[in-house]
Amino acid sequence: MSNIIKELEQEQLKAEVPSFEVGDTVKVYGKIKEGEKERIQIFEGVVMKIQNGGNRTTFTVRKSSNGVGVEKTWPLHSPNVEKVEVTRRGKVRRAKLNYLRGRVGKRAKVKEILK
Repeated sequence: MSNIIKELEQEQLKAEVPSFEVGDTVKVYGKIKEGEKERIQIFEGVVMKIQNGGNRTTFTVRKSSNGVGVEKTWPLHSPNVEKVEVTRRGKVRRAKLNYLRGRVGKRAKVKEILK
């Protein structure tokens, strides 16, 4: 039974998965349906956590919108996620950046890796 489930999950995986890590600033291009129309909306923010689980892998992105923190969790292999574009590489020492929730302004920034 578990082999059948694994085979079905393998079929649903995306061929090309973007490489990003916790602390990176990313742009997520998400498809949004409004009635019969479909458009792409960009959500840009810092990756707070990545939860691995095969085709159920999700990542959480946090941004500040009008002084209010907004978090959105995206499934990595979903057809509603058009693409994920890395704009900045972040330097962090943790797997989950929950401490960013209590910070505002410059304190909520993540240091950038300069090459």
